[in-house]
Amino acid sequence: MSIERVRTAVGHVVLMLGVVVSLFPFYWMVVMASNTTPDIFSYPPKLLIGSHLFENMGKVLDNIDFFGSMLLTLIASLGVTVLVLFFDSLAAFAFAKYQFPGRNLLFGILLATFMIPTQLSLVPQFVVLAQLGWIGSLKALIIPGAANAFGIFWMRQYAKGAIPDELIAAAKVDGAGFFRQYLTVGLPVLRPGLAFLGIFTFINVWNDYLWPLIVMTDPNRLTLQVALDQLNGIYGTDYSMVMAGALMSVIPLIGVFLIGARSFIADLAAGAMKF
Repeated sequence: MSIERVRTAVGHVVLMLGVVVSLFPFYWMVVMASNTTPDIFSYPPKLLIGSHLFENMGKVLDNIDFFGSMLLTLIASLGVTVLVLFFDSLAAFAFAKYQFPGRNLLFGILLATFMIPTQLSLVPQFVVLAQLGWIGSLKALIIPGAANAFGIFWMRQYAKGAIPDELIAAAKVDGAGFFRQYLTVGLPVLRPGLAFLGIFTFINVWNDYLWPLIVMTDPNRLTLQVALDQLNGIYGTDYSMVMAGALMSVIPLIGVFLIGARSFIADLAAGAMKF
């Protein structure tokens, strides 16, 4: 066997091990969700999928308004994702392809916000939203996350390499203004970067627990992660029911990831062939 074949075989083995390690937590969640709580703590532990999955899912539906919370979370996640994709890509396009006074200073200030812990901004944001009367509403979930430094930084780095200056110059010669250049030249080229940013943002908002816990004060209007926390009892926890709820909350994310990742890879491959 040649050295090249050995290297290829070793690479495949390492990749397979990585896949197994990555998928095992999800498999273990399914095992816990499909068994009873005594089964989870039994010794030796049960490693196979049990027969109590639908029973545990029924307990979740009996204890919390699962679909109501899922709808609220879906609206908030989609709203934040759409706004982030628009504002971040627009700002990134300007930072990457336009020269204007103070550009480097503004971008430096933007990068400096990375060093500010998220927890420090919670109280000021809550005070502002309380003065606006938005506490307990969807606006409190969506508007504060409408733009972020990471998205602008990520899209700016992508736009610098992906959008040729010649295309911008040609659009200017044709009389295109800033927004027309952004819509007709920038956005089509930025699609792979936007796909990644969209997946990243949607999953982050979907899984967010702290901010919705603070601003959603109505117990009948809770996001999914906060509602799932109510499954933990004061004197005891039915872990199989909790894991069934976690499994139900993860299923939409898998769909979003598969759709978004497929678009991301297809656009990236098309871009590689084009350039």
